[in-house]
Amino acid sequence: MHDRLKVFCGSANRPLARRICDYLGIELGKINIGRFPDNEISLKIEEDVRGRDVFLVQPTCPPVNEHIMELLIMIDSFRRASAQRITAVVPYYGYARQDRKDEGRVPITAKLVANLITEAGCDRVLCLDLHAAQIQGFFDVPVDHLYAVPVLHHYIEKLELDPDELAIVSPDEGRIKLALKLQRRLGGTLAVIDKRRSSATETDQVSIIGGPVDGKIAIMFDDMISTGGSVVGAARVLHASGARDIRVCVTHGLFCNNALERMRQSPLVQIVATDSVPLPNAENHEGFLTQLSVAPLLGEAIKRIHRNESVSFLFNTKISER
Repeated sequence: MHDRLKVFCGSANRPLARRICDYLGIELGKINIGRFPDNEISLKIEEDVRGRDVFLVQPTCPPVNEHIMELLIMIDSFRRASAQRITAVVPYYGYARQDRKDEGRVPITAKLVANLITEAGCDRVLCLDLHAAQIQGFFDVPVDHLYAVPVLHHYIEKLELDPDELAIVSPDEGRIKLALKLQRRLGGTLAVIDKRRSSATETDQVSIIGGPVDGKIAIMFDDMISTGGSVVGAARVLHASGARDIRVCVTHGLFCNNALERMRQSPLVQIVATDSVPLPNAENHEGFLTQLSVAPLLGEAIKRIHRNESVSFLFNTKISER
């Protein structure tokens, strides 16, 4: 495996790429990424990749445009360097919110970015917790869509919480299926927050459907936190309904602007996020913010893709950290 497999990364999340390589037992590939005087991206691959199976780790997290452009230039570079196969490992897929035309004169940016990645020369895509599962169909190349649920589920299991005191909460109607699946595994009651969007950046949390949550440990599961507005609103509704302990587990912790400070001032007692994107100022929020690594999950997927083995095996499997 080590003779043909190569893992490289852009500047978006080098620590995650290193952890993936540690799991695989290989060295991170050498690549030089810089800037020209006018701030255009310059790039050079510093080792031979002819005939290799190449995996490029690059979440398109903020600054989104910079990281997407880096990914496209990397793909083009490796295609021109005669790599046998190029797989884009995109733990966080940016521009995913606009995945359909829900009103007139708006773009479908999720499809646009998929077209760009495909046309750049990518042969396969590996991603984690897409904002909407149908985005897989926007690509004209194979897509392996993983979920961070096994990682988050394993962490909650280790807390050994009493199922009778547990309430699994979906922050909106779009995550009900995931919340139901977790409620079946962890036990407890199931509740859904009635969320109504008033604008692209503002939402209102009106009430709780299901439950009850009175006196219970409420755990919300979501795919991403950006400004934290929805999570804070949901936490306040849960607190008003009597929840005694409120936590949130999220795959992508973007935490834009002052999101973490905003959430610390809410009834939330803990945020659990993966390292799919770099967590800003995580050291300043020790005890409140817990980081879990998805490197073993992504590393195992990379190994299985390289060996032409099943990846669906990972959906319900607990991958232990090395």
